[in-house]
Amino acid sequence: MTERVRVAIIGSGFSGLGVAIKLREAGIDDFVILERGDDVGGTWRDNTYPGAACDVPSHLYSFSFAPNPRWSQAFSPQPEIFAYLRRCANRYGLYRFARFNHDVRGAAWDDTARLWRIQTSRGDFEANVMVSAVGPLSDPALPDIPGISEFQGKLFHSARWDHDHDLTGERVAVIGTGASAIQFVPEIAPAVGKLHLFQRTPPWIVPRSARHLTELEHTAFSSFPLLQQAIRAGIYWGRETFVVGFAKDQGVMKVAERMARRHLAKQVPDRELRRKLTPTYTIGCKRILLSNNYYPALSRSNVDVVTDRITRINPHSVVTADGTEREIDTLILGTGFHVTDMPMAQWVTGRDGVLLADAWKGGVQAYKGTTVHGFPNMFIMIGPNTGLGHNSMVYMIESQLNYVIDAVKFLGRPGVSDVDVDPAAESEFNVDVQKMMERTVWASGGCDSWYLDDNGRNTTLWPTFTASFRQQTRRFDADRYEVRSAPVLENVR
Repeated sequence: MTERVRVAIIGSGFSGLGVAIKLREAGIDDFVILERGDDVGGTWRDNTYPGAACDVPSHLYSFSFAPNPRWSQAFSPQPEIFAYLRRCANRYGLYRFARFNHDVRGAAWDDTARLWRIQTSRGDFEANVMVSAVGPLSDPALPDIPGISEFQGKLFHSARWDHDHDLTGERVAVIGTGASAIQFVPEIAPAVGKLHLFQRTPPWIVPRSARHLTELEHTAFSSFPLLQQAIRAGIYWGRETFVVGFAKDQGVMKVAERMARRHLAKQVPDRELRRKLTPTYTIGCKRILLSNNYYPALSRSNVDVVTDRITRINPHSVVTADGTEREIDTLILGTGFHVTDMPMAQWVTGRDGVLLADAWKGGVQAYKGTTVHGFPNMFIMIGPNTGLGHNSMVYMIESQLNYVIDAVKFLGRPGVSDVDVDPAAESEFNVDVQKMMERTVWASGGCDSWYLDDNGRNTTLWPTFTASFRQQTRRFDADRYEVRSAPVLENVR
């Protein structure tokens, strides 16, 4: 039996829960949250690898309307963020709207009925509005290495960590040196027998200002919410100034580079290892990482940093371009996620039967990172060019919430059936974004990052101040859309 709702939200991380909370605040209860997992949380439910934590300060990594006065640390660990999201779901009564273990298999726009028909692993849904809140860090990216499917040892991605597998004393290979790897490598290095870390490009790493928050601070934040709000604002504006170096004057990045070089020199005394770990591209071109224990872990006698290219994976070993074959028991992939190719594009079909992946063949783009021409009444949370390299994504999410909820209210007006962004508006917006991007370190810093698509375009990040995005999404601009009236249905005799 098909369930009919006004709004279908796909995903239950920060974005999905945020949409649901704001719908309820707007007096709209006719919605469902379609979640493929068995609980809310999204990225923070799935990424349970050792050492998983946020690299955005805790006070900034929560909804502004639902602060948490009892974060244990300046940078929150994964279990606390997951617990926070569950508390939000309980506090706002969202569990009754959730359909867990509902993996969305397809979604198609019915232009006659003016609604979305959604197929899941546990039933079908019809919705006037569909909000994709699947997030860019939801589908692990697996490397295309010859022989990887033939590996006979234990293999898993960091986002699907196998906690039942004991790494003690094992020969372990880790592929990738990104944000996840720098957190779990220090955790497993002391336990394994041998760890081979395969590095393609070294990241720039700066110290992590980690500290535990005191009970006195917890009491103060609980008793005086305005105090925590003031600290949150200070952190936000402090991080917002980073845009000057990223997008306005790259010379400012020299200060951050000197800090990173001092950090490396202090923690890695071995000259050859330090050479391997020194980036050759402009700092900020790839994501800047925070860690106090990654470099010391790589200096351990049982850890080997390998910079030669992997040519093949055999049933029990990894072979590199120099001909060296390293025997291993377990292979851990710290290879990131599908970000620029958005897997949802393979199962969303819009007007005239056009697959979203085909609409995006020339490059992923959306109007204000949220709507795509030819896909009426569909809104994408954390869509193209809404990512950040300097501040909290929760701020961007809340900006989009303003826009999406205002759009849903507009669609609730008598006689309005659907809205489809004008193609000229979408094109104009994205031309402006790419023009701004040209001046940034992300486009001109001399590195190949996961921010860039196959055409070399940065379709991931917002190229300027987040306050600008907030201003642009403060309301739904219906004048930039084709607005259609509800269809007139003939009487059936």
